[in-house]
Amino acid sequence: METSQPHITNLIKRCKKSDKNAQLDLYKAYYQAMYNTAHRILKDNFEAEDIMQEAFLTAFTKLHTFKGEVTFGAWLKRIVINKSLTQLKKNNRYQEVKMEVITNDKITDEVIDYKGLNPKNVLNTLQSLKDNYRLVLTLNLIEGYDYEEIAQILNYTNENVRTTVSRAKKKLKQILLTESIKTQAYGR
Repeated sequence: METSQPHITNLIKRCKKSDKNAQLDLYKAYYQAMYNTAHRILKDNFEAEDIMQEAFLTAFTKLHTFKGEVTFGAWLKRIVINKSLTQLKKNNRYQEVKMEVITNDKITDEVIDYKGLNPKNVLNTLQSLKDNYRLVLTLNLIEGYDYEEIAQILNYTNENVRTTVSRAKKKLKQILLTESIKTQAYGR
């Protein structure tokens, strides 16, 4: 199990014995991170809260299936992501893949001053991208999944994931460049 986190391992053992206090402690340890993951995918506070709650209920009822091959946090995050994606599909806000034409207006030639970028601005810009771009970049850049894992999660081909991530990064860079140019032109 999670040898690097003996406290979590102990909580999991207690949870498997239906210890409500251990469940509460485990919830407190992970709820904020799981809420953030759901919110990045769903972009709605209430839905993210609901999905996070459902994920914990699922985790506690299926805890006997947790084998410790990955950390508990990674296992729980996968439940949150799967539930979030299911909710997106239910909401009809998530389309399989709608490709967007991105002009190559010297995007690759332009250099962004990364030191001048505000991380909150980058995250807000990422959130403003269309759903499939936002989703693949969130899974790749923020949640740390590689292309193969994203392909499995979204039921895409590896090529489709690579193409979508590449286009999403270009689009994000294009928007950030435009904003950077506007900021320079009009002063800070």
